[in-house]
Parts: sequence; C-alpha cells; structure tokens
Amino acid sequence: MMTLLELKESMRSFYGKHAALATGAIKFAYSLVAVLILNQNIGFAEFLKRIYVPPLLALVCAFLPYGVIGCILALVMLMHIYAVSLEIMLLTVAFLVIVVLFYYGFQPGDNYWLVLTPVFLILKIPFAAPLLVGLSGSLLSVVPVSCGVVLYYILMYVKQNAGVLTNDASIDITQKYLQIIRTLVTNREMGVMIVSCILGILIVYLIRTLSVDYAWIVAITLGTVIQLAVILAGDYLFDVSYPIGELVLGTLVAVAIAGVYHFFVFAVDYTRTEYTQFEDDDYVYYVKAVPKVAVTKSEVKVQRINDPGKRRRSRQQDAKRSRRERS
Repeated sequence: MMTLLELKESMRSFYGKHAALATGAIKFAYSLVAVLILNQNIGFAEFLKRIYVPPLLALVCAFLPYGVIGCILALVMLMHIYAVSLEIMLLTVAFLVIVVLFYYGFQPGDNYWLVLTPVFLILKIPFAAPLLVGLSGSLLSVVPVSCGVVLYYILMYVKQNAGVLTNDASIDITQKYLQIIRTLVTNREMGVMIVSCILGILIVYLIRTLSVDYAWIVAITLGTVIQLAVILAGDYLFDVSYPIGELVLGTLVAVAIAGVYHFFVFAVDYTRTEYTQFEDDDYVYYVKAVPKVAVTKSEVKVQRINDPGKRRRSRQQDAKRSRRERS
C-alpha cells in the first residue's frame, strides 16, 4: 500500500510540474485508442485504417480541447458509417446535432463521455462509464452516457447489416429511413442498457455525496449491483440476453477501473475523522473532516560503515603523513 501511495504522490508531483505535457499525452492516448477501436470494429472507410492515420489524428488532437476532439472522433465515426450507408450517416448526424443543440450548449464540459461510452461498450465493459460518471460527474451526465449507448447500437447495426445496407438500392428511400428508425427504436437491448446506465449513475452519484464512511466504496458496490439487476430483469422480462461470461468479466474489470479511480482521486483515512462545531449569527455549523491519505516519497540514504576502499585510502594517508614527519 505504501508503494502505491508513493506512486500516487509521484504522479501528482509530476503532473503539477509538467501539466501541459501530461495533458497532451492523455489527449493523445485517448484519441489514439478511440480511433483504433473505431477502425477495428467498424473499419469500413479504408483510408482511415492506414497505419499512419490514427497516430497523426491523435497527434493533432493532443493540442486541441476535448470539445474539438469529440468533433473529430465523431467525423471519424461518420466516415465509417458513410462508407456503408448514406442514410444512416444522415440519421446519425441529425441525432448528434440534436444532442449538441439541446445539451452541450448548457453543459459542454463532459462531451468526452459521448465518445467513451461506446468505447467501453465495444470493449465489453458497459458498467465502467456509469460508475466513473457517478463518481466524477453530475446527474446531468446521464444525457451523454445515454446518447453514447445509442451511438454504440447504431454502430453495431451498421456492422451487423453492412452487406444488406450496401445492396438495397432498390428499396424506396422513405421505407429505408423508416426501417432503420423502427429497428433502433424497438431495440429492447438498447433500452435495457440505457436504463441500466441511468440508474447506475443516479445510485453512485447520490451515495458518494453522502456524509457516511466509505461512501465511494459503497456507491461502487451498490451501483454495480443495481446495473446487474437491471440487466437480469431485462433478460427475464424482455428476453434480452447478454453473454454471462462477458458480463461477469466486464463487471469485474469495471469495478477494478472504478476502484483505481477511487484510489487516485479520493483516498481518505476514515480512522482519523474529526468532528467540529462552530456558529455565526445565523447558523450553527456541524463539520465532519476526513483527511486524505498522502505520503511523501522517502529519501533513502545509504551510509557504508565498513568500506574497504575508505580503509585503504585512510592507510595511504597515514603512511604519507608518517613519511613527512620522518623527513
């Protein structure tokens, strides 16, 4: 544990000294992983899969704000969709425009969840986004997470029906749009996942803001249980099946990610909790103070007691001193 705490303090110190470099590296890694995952799972635009394109895009994104990075990643996704179906690309554009107009005009700070949520779903760790959002975001963050779930199922629809979508030119365009919209709206699996994410965020957020010991740990545990319960209820009520092995493994990975985030962001020592009370003319204040766990990296100094080289140098100096005295 002490080694982890020292690592945490070292990382915090490094970030404080090199904030611009660390932020750029985080943006680069975030953009590179997102582009690679999109290329791997819906890589229909061949020019985006060239070996130099993802690193080049990530390098550009490293110098841009997260809002612009989200726009670039959205363009990458739209290009992949366009390679299969112009109609679905236009529907996706309309969906993104609605989200931007009705949400990000008021809450622009968490637009990266619109990208991270489908990435987590593609990686088979669907509970990671709700847990992290509940621990770090606000209740309004349910909007980008829910929209991210919709984007994921749009991508999966394109991936699963790529052959049909590229060879249905004979179908009337109005019927094509209606078929796509009907398929997405009636997707029970998507509805269950959206409800699971919303309830997970609400539970985690409400519990971690309580003034109780180990609130974050309790929030992670109950949030995970609630999401699993919703998935199982969806399986029972709507015959929505999820692979059990993937679900269990993804749950464990999501809990581990949330635990790492908790350790590096909100590690506190509840055994040293203090309570105090003070008042002014209008209010009486009851304060609970919980100190954060923090250590400084120990400086180890090694002192050699029996140093053969030191003894040899001492004897040589004594011999020189004796010769000088005799002379």
